[in-house]
Amino acid sequence: MASLSPHLKQATPVTVDHALGSSVYDVEGRRHLDFTAGIGVVSTGHCHPRVVAAAQQQVGSLIHGQYTTVQHRPLLELTERLASVLPPHLDSVFFANSGSEAVEAALRLTRQATRRPNVVVFHGGFHGRTVATASMTTSGTRFSAGFSPLMPGVHVAPFPTAYRYGWSEEQATEFALQELDYLFATITAPEEVAAFVVEPVLGEGGYVPGNTQFFAGLRERADRHGILLVMDEIQTGFGRTGQYFGHQHFGVKPDVITFAKGIASGFPLSGIAASEELMSQAWPGSQGGTYGANAVSCAAAVATIDVIAEEQLVDNAAQRGAQLLAGAKDRAVDGIGDVRGLGLMVGSEFTASDGSPDTARAQAAQQEAARRGLLLLTCGAHMNVVRMIPPLVVTKEEIDEGLSIWSEVLATV
Repeated sequence: MASLSPHLKQATPVTVDHALGSSVYDVEGRRHLDFTAGIGVVSTGHCHPRVVAAAQQQVGSLIHGQYTTVQHRPLLELTERLASVLPPHLDSVFFANSGSEAVEAALRLTRQATRRPNVVVFHGGFHGRTVATASMTTSGTRFSAGFSPLMPGVHVAPFPTAYRYGWSEEQATEFALQELDYLFATITAPEEVAAFVVEPVLGEGGYVPGNTQFFAGLRERADRHGILLVMDEIQTGFGRTGQYFGHQHFGVKPDVITFAKGIASGFPLSGIAASEELMSQAWPGSQGGTYGANAVSCAAAVATIDVIAEEQLVDNAAQRGAQLLAGAKDRAVDGIGDVRGLGLMVGSEFTASDGSPDTARAQAAQQEAARRGLLLLTCGAHMNVVRMIPPLVVTKEEIDEGLSIWSEVLATV
């Protein structure tokens, strides 16, 4: 008999029978409050009726129309609809399937456009699991260990993780930018750097938001040296942070953004957006893929964008995110060293009395929450950050419910 790989460990013991909104129901009929959202994917909640109807209708007319062979209506509708939510200067899109593919597409585009070999990423970033994107990932060695050699040309600069350094955010930001300049002086000349690739909020790296000063510093250096700024919006995009895209909190203008996860409410779809001028500098034949812009996924994405707009889910993410962050801070106990986040991305970092990561307690809290009906995940280099990622449709009452369970968990572990 075939079985799943033994390394596919489930974070919770739940086997889902069905799901709706912010809740999943297991095969025994028990309800669980889902504050994982498929790792930030089901933006409109599980099985939103509008998304379900769009996918069902599309399945009956066209499932797959390979988009470098033929065009189809959902692809054209989605491209048009994205124009209403993307920053105006990002008016050209390329679609793929996964976040890793989107990051690789951005890497390929920026290297081809600049004809430069190197890329600078930032400590704690997560960009994917393929060889190229794992080479760019520094949120944990588990993503890149065991299949070296990795892709060359990747250089790592600090991200302003103030709690890790024990500094103020301003001090951490000044240090990060100074070290970036030192990297230019000692490791890679800026004239050989094609792109900065950075998350607005570190995702797998521990739910650490960037800040305006840091991103302004990146933009200034990018402009000065002819480097392209790529914002990896795969986890932060489509309303999750309380703005449509995470970088919009910081007033920074990216040259490229990558997107995936929340765009299609659970259907696989990803892509990049850039200016038409920049996108035209991709080399002929360098963009494509068999399943990119799948017709059903595109139909689901169109419905998702409509739901986000009509139900004002970006505003809801901002309001419920503020409620969640404040509630998590209020409930923090000894052993939680930091609570941070942006919008519906909230992380509680567990630390021992000596300040070292307390992975065991974080894992115990996540498992105890699951036993009590609240599904959570961990992240961070030491997996000692418990993260809350509710769907954008989460209600005030569901946030209160989740925080109540979290209080019980913290009293237990």
